[in-house]
Parts: sequence; structure tokens; C-alpha cells
Amino acid sequence: MALFLSILRGINVSGQKQIKMADLKKLYEELGFTNVRTFIQSGNVVFESKSITKLSEKIEKKIKEHYSFEVPVIIRTKEELQKAIDDNPFLKKKNIALDKLHITFLAEQPEEENIKATEAYDYTPDEFYISNKEVYVYCPNGYGNTKINNTFFEKKIESRRHYA
Repeated sequence: MALFLSILRGINVSGQKQIKMADLKKLYEELGFTNVRTFIQSGNVVFESKSITKLSEKIEKKIKEHYSFEVPVIIRTKEELQKAIDDNPFLKKKNIALDKLHITFLAEQPEEENIKATEAYDYTPDEFYISNKEVYVYCPNGYGNTKINNTFFEKKIESRRHYA
């Protein structure tokens, strides 16, 4: 049994694509996942599964069947999450407030030209660093006050799916 985190993008935001977490938990259990736990109305779900293949696709298909809308799903293993935390480049800087660090998870690594175009933006004092399938974000004035949020990366990196 392997432990996974799934991140559902774009649910329960501004009254759009509403899914109650109790219903989402039940949906995951119907897929055969065990020890399913949800986190507030975030769309983040921790679960265990014997199967490790095509988890995103299975969850996306089940949500589409049940709710009649599409939701991108990003999957990370426990080990991938730990690596993302350990690899955060802002942890090497001095005077960084740990509670101002964030990670945006991508389903796929963006193309190099999109990374370079995105890195050209400067929203100081906010900073970001793109590495593989993660975007490390530091917002000293708070994430709610930044322009470098999930929507920013969706538009600038221009990958069709899967940000969280």
C-alpha cells in the first residue's frame, strides 16, 4: 500500500465546481482507495492505494461521471512531497519567514521557453523559482496579496492542465 496526496484544482472556489469533502471521500473509497482523508474544503485528499498507475485519470474520470464537470488532479507520493520540501531553494536564504513559503505543484514539467518567459516577471518583494514540476513561491507580504499565484502560473506557463 502506497500513500498519496491528490490535489484537485479549481473546486469549491467562488461557488464553482462544488464538491463536499464527505462526498469526495466516499468517491475515493468507491475507487478502492483506503485510509482516505480530506482537508477542509481544499480538494486535497490523502489516501492509500495498491495501484500506482493512472491515479489522476481514474479520479478525474470518476468526478466527471459523478459531477458532470472536469477537475484536474495532481498526484504526489509521500516521497515526492518530502523531496519538494527538502529542495525548496528559499530555505537556503537568510531571513526567510517559513510561513510565507508556498509550493505550486504542476502535473508536468513546463517547457523551457515558458519557464524563461515566466521568470522574466519581477514582482519584488515576492519571488518564485521553477524547478521540475514545482514552483517555489516566497511572499513576504502574504499569499493573499501576491500576483504570483496559481492563476499567474496558469497563464504564464501556459500548460493546459494541472496546477495546485
